[in-house]
Amino acid sequence: MYGVWVFKNNGGAIRRKALVHLPTRQTVSSYCSLEDILKGLGWERYYGGDPDPYQFHKQSSIDLISLPKDFSKFNSVYMYDIVNKNPNVFHVRD
Repeated sequence: MYGVWVFKNNGGAIRRKALVHLPTRQTVSSYCSLEDILKGLGWERYYGGDPDPYQFHKQSSIDLISLPKDFSKFNSVYMYDIVNKNPNVFHVRD
């Protein structure tokens, strides 16, 4: 099949996903709280490259977490990236 796929919500409510820090069971509600948690896990702010997104890296890894500058654009794609790079620390919930 070629073309554009359109998915309709059928009038239901759109549920937003939330990133949860498992050790504290707190929902991440801002970049400030996320940055504090990531720093505690060994991640550091990365200021190289593109100045627009927030970026974090670990000295012991080649991984890079890139997040949109505006927290309102922080969606499940970014959340799952954080979960994959920090197993057993974060979880994404509806």
